[in-house]
Amino acid sequence: MQKNISENIIAKNFILKKYWRNIDKQILFGFTLLFILGVFFSFSSTSILADERLNREYYSFFQKHLLYTLTSFCLMIFISSLNNEFINNIILPGFLISLILLAIVPLVGIEVKGAKRWLNLYFFNFQPIELIKPFFILIIAKIISSNKFKNLNFSYLVSFLIMSLIVFFLIIQPDLGQSVLLIVTWLSLIFVSGMNIFFIFGLGLIVVLSFFSLIYFSPDKFDYILSRISTFIDPSKGDGFQSQKAIDAIRLGGLKGQGMGEGVLKESVPEAHTDYIIAVISEEFGSIISIFIICIFLYIALRLTKIIISSNNNFYKLSLSGLVSLLIFQTFIHIGVNANLLPTTGMTLPFLSYGGSSLISSGIVAGIILNYTSLGVKN
Repeated sequence: MQKNISENIIAKNFILKKYWRNIDKQILFGFTLLFILGVFFSFSSTSILADERLNREYYSFFQKHLLYTLTSFCLMIFISSLNNEFINNIILPGFLISLILLAIVPLVGIEVKGAKRWLNLYFFNFQPIELIKPFFILIIAKIISSNKFKNLNFSYLVSFLIMSLIVFFLIIQPDLGQSVLLIVTWLSLIFVSGMNIFFIFGLGLIVVLSFFSLIYFSPDKFDYILSRISTFIDPSKGDGFQSQKAIDAIRLGGLKGQGMGEGVLKESVPEAHTDYIIAVISEEFGSIISIFIICIFLYIALRLTKIIISSNNNFYKLSLSGLVSLLIFQTFIHIGVNANLLPTTGMTLPFLSYGGSSLISSGIVAGIILNYTSLGVKN
């Protein structure tokens, strides 16, 4: 009995040592730091919201964010410790399940502010698009790198049809921000795979024309897109209250910030703890902290780029390229909206914004990245 216990302890120690030896510690540290910063800034950005505006317990949102973060962090560690082949085998079923969940959102989803984007899972409201994003990238990488498609152009066509189907479901909700994020991520993925840049520009033009066609033929449903664009170009033509408040908060924060809890943006903008978290951080802790957060994302991207260049496996190379593109594009779209450089999209900041769906998606993406950047990625 005691011998079996000793053998189990030795086996577990061996597994932990092997995991620690193979994992990319710099990327792991980067993701862990982002999770920790997210918990810290959540305390500052959600306490006033819960206490004064929603009449809830002072720490209710913070406690939820902490629970979501711990769950996402454990999910990241769990996925990063799985066998590469196991993850590869569940790509298709995972993608199909998440696609079905996305497809039923318009039928049984919860409507918030005129948009159906969430499913009620009793414990919390879940946004299926956050689950489908990592699986979408992996399935596209699998299609493009697969030997089953002898004609590369045909694999591009299949990937385009899959992307179009997901965007179609997003447009029904409607969700312009996530649609744009998926499209630009897909374009970056096929560019890395070697597609001619002129074809990519052509596809981009088709996408733009398609969006304006939707606005023209269904003005009642998609008029908000034109409204956001026109407000962005000329704030006097629409309600640019949130964007103006965000840019004012960044300006007031300056380099060093107003101090923890001293910001006013979270008191005046309803989505400050989600869509405008970087503005809250800039106002209270200064632009220097916001720049530090951006540097963490860029460092992770730089580290991944080096690994991608050294990798000999086309599938892993495309997967990592797509996943890091997703993180970087989402980060800079969020920052662009907060800095009034882009129209409002409702995009969260990975790892830092409040929300269970966003954090779980971040944990899955981080876990897959850590898994694929282990020693097995170079095989």
